[in-house]
Formats: sequence, C-alpha cells, structure tokens
Amino acid sequence: MNAKEIGESLTRAARLPGKAVSVFASDDVRRSSVEVSKIDRCLARSVFKISMEAEAPSAYFGVDARAGICPGGQGWCGMADASPMIKYFISTGRPDYRNGAAEYLKPSPEAAERLFSAPGRIALPSKYLNLARCDRIEDDQEVLSFILIGGAESIRNLGGLIQFVSDDIFGSILMPGGPDCASMITYAAGLAERAPRRAAFVGPVDPTGNAWMPPDMMTLALPFETARAMAENVGSSFLAKRPDVAFPGRGPVPG
Repeated sequence: MNAKEIGESLTRAARLPGKAVSVFASDDVRRSSVEVSKIDRCLARSVFKISMEAEAPSAYFGVDARAGICPGGQGWCGMADASPMIKYFISTGRPDYRNGAAEYLKPSPEAAERLFSAPGRIALPSKYLNLARCDRIEDDQEVLSFILIGGAESIRNLGGLIQFVSDDIFGSILMPGGPDCASMITYAAGLAERAPRRAAFVGPVDPTGNAWMPPDMMTLALPFETARAMAENVGSSFLAKRPDVAFPGRGPVPG
C-alpha cells in the first residue's frame, strides 16, 4: 500500500470525522502549501484544522519558516531552543516572568526541566516538515507518520488494531508527556532522539488544548511502518470481520 492508500484505509476503518494527516519532510516548499502559521499559530490546532476542514491547505514549517508559530511549538518541533524561563511558566510561575503566569503542568521548575530533557535532542530531519491530508499526498512524498483524530470509540478500535499487529502488549501504544504538538508530531515522526520508533502515541495530555479540542475527541500518532502494518491488516481484523463489535448497531465498516 502507498501512503495515500494507508491514510485513506485507516480513515475509513476507524470512521474518522476528518482525514488522516500525513507528516513528511522536504527540502523545498510543495505546491499549494502555505506556512503553517497561515492556518494557526498553534501547530496542533493547525493539524486539527487540516484534518477536519476540507478547504484547509497543506502546510509546512521549518527553521526559516517559523514566524508566527507558538514559541513552545518551535522548541518541541525542532525549530528553536526553548526559553530557559519557560520552566517557570509551565510549573509554578515566577513574578518577573509573564507577570507570574503559570500553567501548573509540573509541580516545580526542576520537574519541568526534567520533562524538557526527557525526549533527548529534537531536530527536524530536513529543511521543512509538512502537514497534509492523506488524500493530498503526492507520489514522491516519503511520509514519516500519520495523525488520526477521532472520538473515543474510534481511538479504542485503532488501539485494538495496533494490538492485532503487535506482540508488544505494553509498549506498542504510549501516552507520553509533552504539549499537544509533541503528541501529534514530534514523537511519531521521529524528531525526538529518545522516542520509540515503532510505538503509537495517544494524546493530547496537555490540558491547555482543551479550549479548542472537542471534549470527546483524542489523537493517535503513528510512525509510517506502524500505520502501514495496521492498514494492511484491516481486512483480517475485527474491524472487517466483526463490525458489529467494533461499531455496535452502525453497520459494516465502509469499504
């Protein structure tokens, strides 16, 4: 299966409300692609819009195409070093930084530092990283990962499909810490030095995204090889063989 077929297969099998979003690297700007900040300053929210809005264009970002992107996203997606003061913002705050504003995502600045160091080095694999709906993948694009967005039932079923193709019952699906953009992009696309290369990543776990992410939806980010194994096994799995179990009372999975 090629990348477009993989994305379309998983979109149909999981009955996703939008399209799977592909992540791929390039050294040039692709046709009909815009800087991601034209869609949204938040990388994760840009992914959501690309998936859910048919008219949303493909997008790219990189070290020389990061203007207008959230500083946190720039750091977590390999475009810039994080501010040494951000450890206070995401933990307990500091009076002389952002007027003491704090997110209380970690119990102390020291714990925040450990979070930042946990992924190891984060770097882009090429000049640009691109985000595109799976139905817009071109033949010469080597996809690094897919981002799937769906309701709880869809994500549960996709988790079951991962377990169908994997013998690693404890390590094949992970829910690591970090911002929404890391849950969606950084880990599965291989940007983080210490991220497992075949694991799937469920998220987001950063509650600051709850303002725009629907409360009944989650994301699943898949390295390319994991996504391919899943797509190739849809037909022999419970999704096709037992659709009444996967989606009770809702008929067979669309072909």
